[in-house]
Amino acid sequence: MPAKPEIAADARTLVRRAFKGTLASLDTPSGAPYASLITLATDAGGAPLFLISTLARHTRNLVEDPRASILIDGTDAAADPLQGARLTLSGIAEKVHGEAERRRFLARHPEAELYADFPDFSFWRLALEGAHYIGGFGRIVDLAASDLLVSLDGAEALLEAEPGIVEHMNDDHADAIALYALALTGGDPGPWRMTGIDPDGCDIALGPDGRRISFANRVLTPGDARKELVRLAEEARATAEP
Repeated sequence: MPAKPEIAADARTLVRRAFKGTLASLDTPSGAPYASLITLATDAGGAPLFLISTLARHTRNLVEDPRASILIDGTDAAADPLQGARLTLSGIAEKVHGEAERRRFLARHPEAELYADFPDFSFWRLALEGAHYIGGFGRIVDLAASDLLVSLDGAEALLEAEPGIVEHMNDDHADAIALYALALTGGDPGPWRMTGIDPDGCDIALGPDGRRISFANRVLTPGDARKELVRLAEEARATAEP
């Protein structure tokens, strides 16, 4: 049975906003659970991406057994953490070699450029099989991968143009991105930047603060993206006006 749309949307937003998570792998050779901290981004579809070294214990574990989970904790601002949102993602960890995954991760974590090309480091993705979401009292639900992932069908033109769209927005429309953050998400003032765009929305960041801007309509082409980004700017200006 599909999750309620609002719960699935909350879970997707939690993944898109996350800069870090707890990776659970199966320790070698005991098979006991082993938890470790990793930094996160997402691919265009919304699956978690991470950059890890073969020197790390969790990487050795995943090479031996790729079954893994990632806990995303969204309770930082909650007075009672047990009333805040958290999400456990489960699936199979796999190495990825695409330029898009590399670019999206480094846009989220530019400091990782210092070591991303070291021979012991590689990019990985958690191929989602399911998730368990807790959003506070009475909001506990199991989610399917389809509840969390964005369909990329028909969006080839958008994905091909994504690097140029992101660069153009950051170079020429930084003021609009900052306006999105303040007026549409309640973010703090500052040099916000766009880190990615997909058919359902775009991701922006200021340091370790990530925000998700959802689109009113599904975006499949650069032209669609331009129209929606202009519409969002108009909405943000109207919201910001006294």
